[in-house]
Amino acid sequence: MAKAKSGAKKYELSQDAYGGKPGNEYVPYIPTTEVMPELTGYSIIIGVLFALIFAAANTYLGLKVGLTISAGIPGAILATGLLKGLFRRNNILEANMVASLSAMGESIAGGIIFVLPALILLGFGLSIMTVVIVTIIGGLMGVFFITPVRRYLIVEEHGHLIYPESMAAAEVLVTGSEGGSGFRTVLLGMGVGAVYKIFSGGFKFFGENASYTIQSYQGTMIGVNTVASLMGVGFIVGTKTSILMFGGSVIAWLALIPLIKFFGAGMTEPVFPSTVPISEMGAFDVWSSYIRYIGAGAVATGGFISLIKSLPTIVNSFKQAIGGMGKGGTESVKRMDLESPLTWVIAAAVLGFLLTWFVPIIGGGLVGSLLAVFFSFFFAVVSGRMVGLVGASNNPVSGMTIATLLVVTTVLKLMGNTGDLGIKTALMIGGVVCVAIAVAGGTAQSLKTTFIIGGTPRKVQLGMFAALSIASVAAGGTLILLNSAYGIGDVAVPAPQATLMKMIVNGIMTAQLPWTLVFIGVALAVFCFMAKIPILAVALGIYLPIGLTAAIFAGGIVRDLVERKMQPAAKEKDAEDDKTVEKEKNVDLDKAVEKGILLASGLVAGDALIGIVIGIFAAIGTDIAFGLKLFPVIAESNLAAFVMFLLLAIWMYIYSTRKD
Repeated sequence: MAKAKSGAKKYELSQDAYGGKPGNEYVPYIPTTEVMPELTGYSIIIGVLFALIFAAANTYLGLKVGLTISAGIPGAILATGLLKGLFRRNNILEANMVASLSAMGESIAGGIIFVLPALILLGFGLSIMTVVIVTIIGGLMGVFFITPVRRYLIVEEHGHLIYPESMAAAEVLVTGSEGGSGFRTVLLGMGVGAVYKIFSGGFKFFGENASYTIQSYQGTMIGVNTVASLMGVGFIVGTKTSILMFGGSVIAWLALIPLIKFFGAGMTEPVFPSTVPISEMGAFDVWSSYIRYIGAGAVATGGFISLIKSLPTIVNSFKQAIGGMGKGGTESVKRMDLESPLTWVIAAAVLGFLLTWFVPIIGGGLVGSLLAVFFSFFFAVVSGRMVGLVGASNNPVSGMTIATLLVVTTVLKLMGNTGDLGIKTALMIGGVVCVAIAVAGGTAQSLKTTFIIGGTPRKVQLGMFAALSIASVAAGGTLILLNSAYGIGDVAVPAPQATLMKMIVNGIMTAQLPWTLVFIGVALAVFCFMAKIPILAVALGIYLPIGLTAAIFAGGIVRDLVERKMQPAAKEKDAEDDKTVEKEKNVDLDKAVEKGILLASGLVAGDALIGIVIGIFAAIGTDIAFGLKLFPVIAESNLAAFVMFLLLAIWMYIYSTRKD
């Protein structure tokens, strides 16, 4: 795709953006000869606002189902639409700044929910201030530890490291300059998701769960959580991932739970780790007491296998990235080469070390603080390269965090730092490193988009650090609110990754895990590995309630139906006209899927934001469930909830396949 001639509107990236020439010869979409505002009041305020929204939404979603959604691409859509439509500023560098700041909302949410909720699960408690401090320390290192390797990863490896999500965001920014249909689609999804949530989870005119207890099959359950955000997540991740997650739940709820109930039916004494006899348990009790440990063993094993498989890439990435630190970069003062000074990187390392050591909330000590800085830098470099291969959405942050916690916890135990203090210290250090890893990946991804568009790395990094510092309040507030309203670890907010981290640290320190159950999960994960089945999706399905994965699977089915409708019909391979029709229909397919993903992203955001509002009412004890009083039969009906969920799915399908 060639650029339009100078003076004409440019709505396409050149082939050089994908590696047509070396990075140091690449001319960005906005050449450095063009002066254009970038770090402005508009871009900072809007970007921070979007970071707050996406941080809260992803924290809510991550604690609920263990997944987060990309914020960079929806942020790019919203940025171009808002700047152009409301402020009449068709400025792509400002839009890129907004999108980069928005992406920090997803990054810090992923970093926070993996580890810090484990402190609540262990009874230590957690404050917003703790979340903010950990996020700022880890975020500071994550943002600036990419600087020494930015030129190598982004410029020198241009065309070799693809950075798929960065290129997608760049394309969105470019095409977004042309029109605002994507912006309207996201807003429509947010509106529908918000209305659906307030009438179901808030006013309770209809329910958020349609389940059935199979009494003849050991009282196990099957059902679907009729929640809009889960439908959206399923559409985004697609059929392949959603069906694997649902398959894991089928193993747990239609095989393992009935099996445990069958053998425990005659028992009058509890079986460790439960304190209640199996004969007196319902399906959810069995899931909570036994299945979650099996799922945790499968998830941990999946993380380890993923990490082991990635080791050659990780080691090679680290060696190449470090080897490229000194290459070039000092002779040029072009806008796209203005990096953060090395003194900022050193300052980030020193501050990270001192704050981790001396801030009482963390109390990492000398060795713990050194480990925090070391692992933050090592895995930041790895993370920056990994997103170049697979994108930030598939960055194995959990696997790298597990490896960090294993080393840190073991070292602390060997040094005599055991008991509650040792567990808390290990988790705080792990939280800092986890945030650094997640933020580093998000930073590298945004810096690649910035390089393609023609922005300034230093300005983008400064903006991202400001955004994550402020957005940490929203993420922390959401976490505390959900804990106050429902309780972290409850069916409503199971916090799967944090529960896993808790079990790992607690297990190393106390050696009191139900290892038999954990090793059953390990065996299931090994089977998946041998059968070449993606482990983590199946493991997460075993760990989560079946209603959650069934709803995600429903979203995957909607996407599959959209793809099937928009696929080319039967065609004559030898006829040139039919080949043309096929190409056109493939374009229609791409547009339909893109529209559906934007709509699904809006559904997730709208549902999550209203979910937070409902959580506030629950936390202060205000009852807004009018539907239960006015229409109790409908409000408590499984059928009514299922019908509304089905209508939502039909609407998504019709809207996605409709031609504009």
